[in-house]
Amino acid sequence: QVQLVESGGGSVQAGGTLGLSCRPTATYKTYCMGWFRQKAPGAEREGVAAIDSDGHTAVADSVKGRFTITKDSANNALNLQMNSLKPEDTSMYYCAIRAPLSGNCDPKYLASFGYWDKGTQVTVSS
Repeated sequence: QVQLVESGGGSVQAGGTLGLSCRPTATYKTYCMGWFRQKAPGAEREGVAAIDSDGHTAVADSVKGRFTITKDSANNALNLQMNSLKPEDTSMYYCAIRAPLSGNCDPKYLASFGYWDKGTQVTVSS
């Protein structure tokens, strides 16, 4: 069973920058990987961004223009660069993977992602 190891996150003031990275313990020829966030336990989990093995991306309107999702194939890693952070971006952030790739790779399809990491906290203060 694949595991996802996430790093990054932390605390920053509004307008600041943070980065997240996620590495699956297995490699796949085709996949969809994504970032998600949840403001509190029991709250709805929101799709943030996703990227497939061909490099096609999908980004939620709430973060478009501020967050950038990339993949580092050499290191088998998924990255999320978060710029111009706002207090409303404060959440627990999760990465997830669906492999092999089938259908649209879009973060709004949360249920299609089979493996998730334990999450990391991002806090943005005003």
